[in-house]
Amino acid sequence: MEIWIAVLLFLVGLVLIIKGGDWFLGGAVWIAEATGVPRFIIGATIVSLATTLPELTVSLTGVLQGEVDMAVGNAVGSVTANLGLILGLSLVCIPSAVRREQFELKAFLMVCSAALLMILCRGGVLRELPGLILFVIFGVYLWNNLRDARSGMAEQSSGGRRRISRRVLAGKLVLFGVGILAIVAGSRLLIDYGSELALLLGVPSSIVGVTMVAIGTSLPELVTTLTAIAKKEASMSVGNIIGANVIDLTMILPACTAVSGGQLVIGGQTTGLDLPACLLLCCVAVLPPLLTERFYRWQGVVMLALYGGYVFALVGR
Repeated sequence: MEIWIAVLLFLVGLVLIIKGGDWFLGGAVWIAEATGVPRFIIGATIVSLATTLPELTVSLTGVLQGEVDMAVGNAVGSVTANLGLILGLSLVCIPSAVRREQFELKAFLMVCSAALLMILCRGGVLRELPGLILFVIFGVYLWNNLRDARSGMAEQSSGGRRRISRRVLAGKLVLFGVGILAIVAGSRLLIDYGSELALLLGVPSSIVGVTMVAIGTSLPELVTTLTAIAKKEASMSVGNIIGANVIDLTMILPACTAVSGGQLVIGGQTTGLDLPACLLLCCVAVLPPLLTERFYRWQGVVMLALYGGYVFALVGR
């Protein structure tokens, strides 16, 4: 392929994710306002489910094509990138408050999922039956979000919900859907050509998985976060990242295990470095808000520094 074609497709992908992020977040904010569901809950459910589609697609495709290291590295590395890079950047720009009752169970599930995954993968293999425990955590997470959403809608109803025309509703939902499709398509273009270049330069697929591909598949979260920063929607951003991480940890690797024949081989880099780094960042992300109901700018700086150290350790291996 000619280099100018690759550059052109890269730029097309960039435009798609920028515009898609604007449409996507605009639709999500409108859904929150129209239904009365708190922005944090919308971010942790609808937005996070939509933005994890690239991670799920890339990991499943990787397993089916025999690129198991890249698939596993993508799933774990996406969580690390979401926390260290994306949430860290968000907190440096917009430190925010959070309601403990909306946050604590989700935070607990995220940390437990990372710790459980590290334990289950310790022997170098993730098996299908133990992996079902992660699916149970995913089910608890969805149940909690549905309960919180119903509670928010009930409060909105008691206060008198505004009337919404079908035309406006259809338009906003189309905008939301087109936004996520544009983000996914744009992310795909960036991942394909960035990963191809890295592999041509001789970078191992396991490192490509936890860096280039993980950051690439985290672009929907990054775009949503940057758009949320610009629109001062910090709660939507934090909810999206926490929710995406729980989904990544509890759904993607068990699904990969199922399609790989009941067991997934886990490399030494994943058990020795990727998963411990992921768990450390999970703890740094949730402890301050659990204690004080606030995220802090210094916390974002620490998370960015930890992520930088993690990438440095990868390159030095």
